Amino acid sequence: MIRSEKVSARTFSWLEDSLAAAANNAAVEGADASMATLANAVERTNNTQILTKAFQVSATSDAIATYGRAKETAYQLGKALKEIKRDLERAYVGVSNAAATGSSSAAREMASADQQISTSVDAGSNATDALTEAKLLTLGETCFNNGSDPSVFMIKPADAQIVAGFAASSGRNREFAQGKTLVNVIDLFVSPYGEYKVVLNRHQLTTHGWLLDPSMWRSSVLRPFSRTLLSATGDSEKHFVVGEYSLKHMNFASDGMITGLS
Repeated sequence: MIRSEKVSARTFSWLEDSLAAAANNAAVEGADASMATLANAVERTNNTQILTKAFQVSATSDAIATYGRAKETAYQLGKALKEIKRDLERAYVGVSNAAATGSSSAAREMASADQQISTSVDAGSNATDALTEAKLLTLGETCFNNGSDPSVFMIKPADAQIVAGFAASSGRNREFAQGKTLVNVIDLFVSPYGEYKVVLNRHQLTTHGWLLDPSMWRSSVLRPFSRTLLSATGDSEKHFVVGEYSLKHMNFASDGMITGLS
């Protein structure tokens, strides 16, 4: 859902600014200008994270005839690229990681999405609680008051059943008429604070639900995914897939999250 942008350093920065609160603004005729107190923009940073996949294909595997697919190397390369992109999605929203600078013995890690959102609503008083419509509305109101405009409600697959159950609340009716198809899903939730497309994400944190404005996020690329052929040490070829990416949220208050979900 988000666009990509190029970065040029292991640790990159961007500025986050905000508008002054609305205030009474009425001036006397002929009054001198009154200079506003300017607030400094907040500097935000994140680290790039190196993601890798390696695989080895014997010369025989590439030489023999296979049915329904191309050469073994091409097949394994396609599979590795799909897997590493899933790993990248998990790094963005599937873990709760603060940025780590790394060392010669520890990998450098990016700050995940939950570390870049300042607006949150806890699911309940217990350690974990189920998602409720009330919590979604509370978060939507907070985001609206912040001046943000989220358009996506991203949830884990198990919570899709809860969201579908919103339609069964007292006073709401579903019209089935004479159709033979039973529909038990909500793809668009229309609230007083905006319309949210419901999106399932099988890789995200199971404890979180997200209200997102995709235009406020960037997939930051230092090195796009590429394949390198390593030195041969025998009757096979070794392939190494590597890329270096990070995640950027342009305004930490623009989106929101529900935390502590069961």
